[in-house]
Amino acid sequence: MIIPELTVVVPTFNERPNIRPLVTALEKALSGMAWEVIFVDDDSPDGTSAEVHALAREKANVRCLRRLRRRGLSSACLEGMLASSAPCIAILDGDLQHDETLLPAMVETLQRDKLDLVVGCQARERHDPLAHGPWTTRLLSALLKVPVCDPLSGFFVVTRDFLERAVPNLAIMGFRILLDLLTAVKGPVRLAEYPYTRRERHAGTSTLDPGGTLELLLLLLEKWFRHYVPLRFLMFVSMGSIGALLHLAVMGLLLLRLEMPFWISQSVAATLAMTLNFTLNNRFTFRDHRLRGWGFLRGLLIYYGACSIGTVISVLVGDFLYEQSVVWWLAGFLGAVVASVWNFTTTATFSWNSRPASGGNG
Repeated sequence: MIIPELTVVVPTFNERPNIRPLVTALEKALSGMAWEVIFVDDDSPDGTSAEVHALAREKANVRCLRRLRRRGLSSACLEGMLASSAPCIAILDGDLQHDETLLPAMVETLQRDKLDLVVGCQARERHDPLAHGPWTTRLLSALLKVPVCDPLSGFFVVTRDFLERAVPNLAIMGFRILLDLLTAVKGPVRLAEYPYTRRERHAGTSTLDPGGTLELLLLLLEKWFRHYVPLRFLMFVSMGSIGALLHLAVMGLLLLRLEMPFWISQSVAATLAMTLNFTLNNRFTFRDHRLRGWGFLRGLLIYYGACSIGTVISVLVGDFLYEQSVVWWLAGFLGAVVASVWNFTTTATFSWNSRPASGGNG
């Protein structure tokens, strides 16, 4: 049995037409090297995993990991990397936009210079990352301990040793695995960069989620808090803040402007706020467990119940602290914090069937 020198991990969702062309391209680019490719498929409805399994019966160096009821690029990449025993691991998109012909040179540089990472970045951003590209890339490049042209790149090669050092501190959530790796290790990161020209997508459509910008900012906050506050919880609280603003606005309209009874104003405002919170959390916080159809309705009803109990907990805790001579605003705040932890834990477990104790590996 030949141990691969390189494992190429390809996260996929609806990439069936790209599977065989990508493997053919890898065979040409990696000729003479012991390698394997692991496709990590998020249960694509177009039959991507079936196509990979069919190809795996023809080629021993093709493998498939099919994930059920889970989504998320970072967690898919991580599962693929951890399933490999190779000393070098590459991450590559399944749409043929990345230049696989650079992989041998990237691996050679990684090994020769004893680096942790070799990152592929688009050629137009190579020379001055602070003057080009989206504002998020510029901001993150400035904040990272190590300068890198594109900390959001989905094309890089990493050593197994570096991966094992990073694993305990990974958030494992969302679509930014390279940024997660770069911020997960203590001490300097040794890396090099390879410019490449991004190709047009071969087939299919992009699945990049617009919630990525919020996720990036919260990921940095989580790293700053050193994982004492999980990324999912930060996002949950952020969505709750938006709902709180809606609650106050509706209360003000119904109670002060329309002069409706307090209990009606409060009930309508709370229901609308909870509905908005659930919708936002479903879209962003738990997007790797996103509910649709009847699952959305069931999750919403569970969310109503959990948050109603959370409201009672908030009142009881706040009232108890206030009776113990805690200043009113601090008592109210601490009650809200306890209620938020309750709401997050119960809704994550029962509405989205997630694991609230972690950053969320989806």
